[in-house]
Amino acid sequence: MNAPVKSGEVVRVADWRDPGEARRIAGFVAEAGASLFHSPAWLKAVEAGTGQRAGGLVAERMGVLTGWLPLTEVRSALFGKALVSSGFGVAGGIIAASDSAMQALAEGAQDYARRAGFGGIELRGGPVPAGWEAWSDKHCGFERALASDDEAELLAIPRKARAEVRKGLGFGHRVTVGRAKEDLAAHYACYSASVRNLGTPVFPRSLFAAMLEAFPDKSDILTVWQDDTPLASVLSFYHDGAVMPFWGGGVFAARGARANEVMYYALMLHARQQGMSRFDFGRSKTGSGPFAFKKNWGFEPQPLTYCAWTAPGAPPRNIDPTDASYSRKIELWKRLPLPVANLVGPWIARGLA
Repeated sequence: MNAPVKSGEVVRVADWRDPGEARRIAGFVAEAGASLFHSPAWLKAVEAGTGQRAGGLVAERMGVLTGWLPLTEVRSALFGKALVSSGFGVAGGIIAASDSAMQALAEGAQDYARRAGFGGIELRGGPVPAGWEAWSDKHCGFERALASDDEAELLAIPRKARAEVRKGLGFGHRVTVGRAKEDLAAHYACYSASVRNLGTPVFPRSLFAAMLEAFPDKSDILTVWQDDTPLASVLSFYHDGAVMPFWGGGVFAARGARANEVMYYALMLHARQQGMSRFDFGRSKTGSGPFAFKKNWGFEPQPLTYCAWTAPGAPPRNIDPTDASYSRKIELWKRLPLPVANLVGPWIARGLA
């Protein structure tokens, strides 16, 4: 595709696998101060870790890059086909130097979706193109500044949550940070158990390995242990001065041992040592348990605006776990033996980008 529009922008499919093109896009992303999910490295890891084809569209004017839209081509027998910006991320919508470039990319994406047989397009953040459906009531983001020292960090946590952290610290849990195979194994053991207990299929282990490989200087795994047993673990990213605990969870025993509380407090301390100044607690479904947990830690929810375009005649894509149609499936999933959930889950979760 190499389509000029009335604005003068030319929209084309990006060849982000070409090193020169990838550097050019990465430079544009950095100059715009955009998210980690806009980077070609994120797309590369998503494709390598899930098999879902990643790509994107660029807008240019007289050879100058004026816009970028990262896309993951989600193909799922259960959830249909959709273009998602950006797959497995919480942000990644259009970034553009002008309204005309933004609209050109939106129109280019619609044209691409029609020709390739995708039922719709989802944009996570960024400007809302004309005529697209937008909403701000389903997800919230949580972020605050890190404190100046360890004690101030503890005191920044509201009283009730702080008491839980102190209880956890009293157990004397061992905390490790690393990127080795054993760190990945501990993380997957904790994370897969956590999401199974919530009734959610786990993402492929290969996705986490691909992310660590794609961001060698911007990612790590922090794990809380009881002797030689991992209780809670989180894979985090470091971007633009913020630590982003992205995939984290704990085994059933983590609750009584307050391991999740220790994990997030330890990550705050570790992130400050890495030069970070902000703690980005990520997004949560409005009104959910994780939403309440983050509020209890003193984080103020900030509504996130997402938008979508659905091809004429196509049903809207629905992967909302709070939808009533999923409630029985979620309860059944919670009762699956963990080995079975870990065997089947990654195949299903590939469609939940």
